[in-house]
Amino acid sequence: MPNWKDVLEEIKAEQAKGDQHPLDTVRRKYLAAVNVKTGRNVIAYYSGWLQGRNPVDAMLNDKDKNAFMVNIHKLDRSKGLDLILHTPGGDLAATESIVDYLHSMFGLNIRAIIPQISMSAGTLIALSCKEIMMGKQSNLGPIDPQMGGVPCQAVLDEFELAKNDIRTNPSSAPLWQAIISKYHPTFLGACQNAIDWSEKLAEEWLARNMFASDPGKAKKVLKEFSDHKTNKSHARHISVDKCKEMGVSIIEMENDNELQDLILTTHHAFMHTFANSTASKIVENHLGVAYIENQPSMSMPIPMQMPVPQ
Repeated sequence: MPNWKDVLEEIKAEQAKGDQHPLDTVRRKYLAAVNVKTGRNVIAYYSGWLQGRNPVDAMLNDKDKNAFMVNIHKLDRSKGLDLILHTPGGDLAATESIVDYLHSMFGLNIRAIIPQISMSAGTLIALSCKEIMMGKQSNLGPIDPQMGGVPCQAVLDEFELAKNDIRTNPSSAPLWQAIISKYHPTFLGACQNAIDWSEKLAEEWLARNMFASDPGKAKKVLKEFSDHKTNKSHARHISVDKCKEMGVSIIEMENDNELQDLILTTHHAFMHTFANSTASKIVENHLGVAYIENQPSMSMPIPMQMPVPQ
């Protein structure tokens, strides 16, 4: 398998031959190779958040629906979809809309592939699929919703703690007031609604697809991924072994060395693109069709194709 350095050397070799867009050339070469290996449609959804891109641009949002529409157009949808995910997550409403759209296009024949990390709403998308391919290096994350970066369940738990503490120790009221006064009106209700919404979506998608033959399994998996008290942090990285222990339908990447090599080489190519271009998000299929969000302030040490929707 070409490693990180090998892929960079391949990009430099393409540039030395006069290729004006070496990052695109190498990335698309390996995406196409994944398609040849599997015989399935391939769409890669990649965010540059690990490279410090603007969080607003890097997060999953409603603009991504356009990206998927561009990528799915002209695909033979009867071949199903392998969806390669690398994302910190994002907006819950956008996630619901995108999953509903993907299901309307490919039915239940969608497989998530996690080369490295797919967190939060990215995990929700993965759980909506028929199965998830992960390697020893792969991680999913908790799906408990956040409000302004604060876990909704932690807010509700803290409020209950405050009520109980004030009831037994009224002198503590001024201390809790300093905290609770920062909550805006309806904040607690919004937190509860977000939790209910996230859990409802996850349970419905799991029961509809991954656990269609045994919907009761959905509740156990949902509890493991959504329980803030269990996971302790929204940033917790959940390994492939833990996912299997929970009962998630997992395909181990290591079971097919050739496919594993192609997936990880594709991943390296995307990472080099973010490191050496202005891209903040790339949604691209095996045919070379791409929708690329751009962050103009970043430097571009390696020439590449202008990052515009295609």
